[in-house]
Amino acid sequence: MKHIQDLLEQQDLFFSSKKTLPIEFRKKSLVKLRKEIKQNENAILYALYQDLRKPKFEAYTSEIGLVINELDYFIKNIAKLSKPKRVKSALLNFPSTDYIYSDPYGRVLIMAPWNYPFLLVINPLIAAIASGNCVVCKPSEETPNTAAVIKTLIAKTFKPEHVEVIEGGLETNQFLLKQTWDYIFFTGSTRVGKIVLKAAAEQLCPVTLELGGKSPVIVNKDASLELAAKRIIWGKLFNAGQTCIAPDYIYVHEAVKENLVSYLIKAIKIALKEEPQKSSNFARIVNTKHFDRITSLVDQEEVVFGGKFDKEDLFIEPTLTNSSWDSKLMQEEIFGPILPILTFDDLEKAIQTINKKEKPLAAYYFGNRKQDKDLFLNSLYFGGGCINDTLIHNATKNLPFGGVGASGIGAYHGAKSFDCFSHQKGIVKRGTWVDVPIRYRAYESKLNLVKRLFKYFS
Repeated sequence: MKHIQDLLEQQDLFFSSKKTLPIEFRKKSLVKLRKEIKQNENAILYALYQDLRKPKFEAYTSEIGLVINELDYFIKNIAKLSKPKRVKSALLNFPSTDYIYSDPYGRVLIMAPWNYPFLLVINPLIAAIASGNCVVCKPSEETPNTAAVIKTLIAKTFKPEHVEVIEGGLETNQFLLKQTWDYIFFTGSTRVGKIVLKAAAEQLCPVTLELGGKSPVIVNKDASLELAAKRIIWGKLFNAGQTCIAPDYIYVHEAVKENLVSYLIKAIKIALKEEPQKSSNFARIVNTKHFDRITSLVDQEEVVFGGKFDKEDLFIEPTLTNSSWDSKLMQEEIFGPILPILTFDDLEKAIQTINKKEKPLAAYYFGNRKQDKDLFLNSLYFGGGCINDTLIHNATKNLPFGGVGASGIGAYHGAKSFDCFSHQKGIVKRGTWVDVPIRYRAYESKLNLVKRLFKYFS
């Protein structure tokens, strides 16, 4: 692993040279990256198809399109984001002006998963570059074709002392985590997230952890059921359910369960026709390991629709199940096109039940009564989500994206990404034309005056 250690030394020297700091350098780097991505669009799409059989529409909208959108945002706004921000001064410090300066952390490690293998390397990379850092990217070894395209693309765009891609498996990951970093950005499972956090804690390295969890979909009795079913199935089947914010289970009011199930089946048939395995609009499970894990969770006695599997084709049919909290499907994040359905009769109690579990990365509510929507928003704890839709909160750069508790630490997207990869340094610039003597020794007889000043200036 000496080549990795040599690379890290080169990046330390490059960062110390301050070459990453000028705004023009950062902007040109992003413009060049955008150009390379556009020129290699077909290669990226093909790699995603090879790794996941990802349909072109899904591959573009959820990976390339979002990346281009993020690049355009930073290219346009990098100067504004990098500019010191003046904030209101404390009168007790009069005369002064107060600012927040954004400093790059230095050398950053980005560790990405396999489910969105292009997006989840490049999107955080964009912000890390815009913030003035040097970066090592570690794509997933489980999507080797996409990793190879990323490595080639990055090599054409950056010098390795600025940005480099390191490929490899578990041994490489373990070695990287033993190195000294100024920031670690990890996307993946909660189990591995704990390993990353422990390694970061050893060196007091700040982190962002984008994890997962069992994201619920609550469907109340006043929901527009047909539209709800259509939007739930779209969110669940996107990338064959291999999405960290995919609807993991439905919690539906018992009064409308049968109608909802009918509409869910109808929505699946419309989306994938009568033979889902022949559809060109449905991705595959990434590999046999994950295929075996997902299918082992399914109890065929619980299946109400679907339930067919083809290991050779890595195909799992969209499947609905009548499940309980004790079902195997409810013990871990599914990460596949299996959708358990549970029922409730009281929304407040349903939310209390969900809150007893680990906090999910996303949650979704379908219903129209304002009081119930407010109860969902104010009483359920989760990373982010939607009312009357699924997934789409992840597609806007104006909203922070991140988990809470077991589903993650920190958030990013848009301006929040710039803050993620920057240390916010508070600075007071003090005037010299007057110097109020009250703070200086001796302190005798000054305490009551100080108390009055704090009360007046608060």
